[in-house]
Amino acid sequence: MSAPHNTPQVPKAPKVTEREARKVAEAAREQDWRKPSFAKELFLGRFRLDLIHPHPLPPPDDIRRGEEFLGRLRAFCETHIDSARIEREAKIPDEVVNGLKELGALGMKIETKYGGLGLTQVYYNKALALVGSASPAIGALLSAHQSIGVPQPLKIFGTQEQKDAFLPRLATTDISAFLLTEPDVGSDPARLATTAVPDGNDYLLDGVKLWTTNGVVADLLVVMARVPASEGHPGGITAFVVEADAPGVTVEHRNAFMGLRGIENGVTRFHQVRVPAVNRIGPEGAGLKIALTTLNTGRLSLPAMCVGAGKWCLKIAREWSAVREQWGRPVARHEAVGAKISFIAATTFALEAIVDLSSQMADEDRNDIRIEAALAKLYGSEMGWLIADELVQIRGGRGFETAESLAARGERAVPAEQMLRDMRINRIFEGSTEIMHLLIAREAVDAHLKVAGDIIDPEKALADKAKAGANAAGFYARWLPQLVTGAGQLPLAYGEFNPAGHRDLSGHLRYVERSSRKLARSTFYAMSRWQGRMETKQGFLGRIVDIGAELFAMSAACVRAEHLRGSGEHGREAYQLADAFCHQSRVRVEELFGRLWSNTDDLDRRVVDGVLSGTYTWLEEGVIDPSGEGPWIADATPGPSAEENRHRPVR
Repeated sequence: MSAPHNTPQVPKAPKVTEREARKVAEAAREQDWRKPSFAKELFLGRFRLDLIHPHPLPPPDDIRRGEEFLGRLRAFCETHIDSARIEREAKIPDEVVNGLKELGALGMKIETKYGGLGLTQVYYNKALALVGSASPAIGALLSAHQSIGVPQPLKIFGTQEQKDAFLPRLATTDISAFLLTEPDVGSDPARLATTAVPDGNDYLLDGVKLWTTNGVVADLLVVMARVPASEGHPGGITAFVVEADAPGVTVEHRNAFMGLRGIENGVTRFHQVRVPAVNRIGPEGAGLKIALTTLNTGRLSLPAMCVGAGKWCLKIAREWSAVREQWGRPVARHEAVGAKISFIAATTFALEAIVDLSSQMADEDRNDIRIEAALAKLYGSEMGWLIADELVQIRGGRGFETAESLAARGERAVPAEQMLRDMRINRIFEGSTEIMHLLIAREAVDAHLKVAGDIIDPEKALADKAKAGANAAGFYARWLPQLVTGAGQLPLAYGEFNPAGHRDLSGHLRYVERSSRKLARSTFYAMSRWQGRMETKQGFLGRIVDIGAELFAMSAACVRAEHLRGSGEHGREAYQLADAFCHQSRVRVEELFGRLWSNTDDLDRRVVDGVLSGTYTWLEEGVIDPSGEGPWIADATPGPSAEENRHRPVR
């Protein structure tokens, strides 16, 4: 343990303006659209059903290998994973982690030539849904390792030497973690304080990282750090592979949470950690682009586990509500409870449709799925939370009671309250709902900003604005007429979704087509009305994105139902679930459209001004604040660690 450091406190992160922060985020975006995107077209008012229908399918060999692994994984989960023990001890037993290593679970997405299983995105997500239902903490461990940890950025951006050196370890023995967040830096990477200073053929890494999932047990880390610009070094936020046991790396704390009690999430300090330049992933300054590109498919792991949660919630709701009687009937037969069960069933069907469709598109690599993956994460986390909450309500008092307490008094140990706690983080993990709204909104209006962005940019010269105006006039002269009419107004459009003997889904697709054009018109009107202030209208932008998410979900549900009908797998039942989901979704869409222009956004801003200025402090009187003492944000001053190293690699 190093001696305490007595250096004076320095700013934890660089001071940047809002505009500077936006520039950093904008520079990290993928600027071009080289492949078609169903969701991008949807936001532009163009319903490109041909991009997702017929439903894409994996090759037979991928299915065979995937199903074989799922069989082995299921057997392992049923015989070796004790979810109650993990919840009780707040730790995944080492023998379970080692068993997963032997099974090949660390290398599900790593190519076979490096010792991995080489599973497709589809089967990787199915595996996460399965293992996550047995233990959400294990699902988080495997996801953090492969979806955002070292394997994925190396697969896309790593050199051959890096792949040869690290991927065999990561496929079989070594756990990885992704370190971006800092005590004072969340979704605003422009303020990143961790530095990597060039020193000969190495970099010296200094800083503190927070909420490092897997960080406590990891063997290899992906660390984002700021390289200062100097001669021969362009600098910028850069990604590095770091050995977790390198001198100067200290896991100072293992964090504890309301849910996911078994995850190994910590605070990691770097003090003069020497990282070879050959461990840098990509060029200097490419770190954020690497992170965002990795998340394009990495974000699909979280909604995959939400699908698993939905399936479990449906099973418990079905079994419980058929047994529990109220006023002479099973509670499922009472309309108030029945509506909740219908919501759980229909929404779980839609969530699986979204994840499977997006995953297969990722495997085929024909489409750009950056928006689809983001929508899947946003929608899956929000609807998954509602599903878990509804299950607790259906279970009543037993939903609030712990599984351990239920078992102690002789009833089935159903961990509904644990599911609610475990699911809550999904609305924050890998981009909070609010950040996802902004990220997706930026991509959704990309076509508009490409042609008209200079008009509202205060830094552009008049000549640039004039040129942009001419370009915008041409674009909108071609685009706006397309938003007037479409296939959604033709009574027989999408007739293949109205087969004899099944529910009619064609009307829902016509609704999606009409709503897509309405959504595009609403976006254009808002841009015309607010222009440069559009980026501050986060309430409006969030509703625009939520409408798009519902339309995407409806499309995926219909396409999946038709695919299942064509393959003879529960087609009639799938059509029923898709029909129910689309009717439920349409109610939400209509409400969101109404709230685009009739809302309390302006009033809310005035109330916030009053809260922050202390106008309403009288409202806080009459309570006791049980919070402890201490700063709101922990000190992250660079320097040697004064804490015991809690790093605990699993062997």
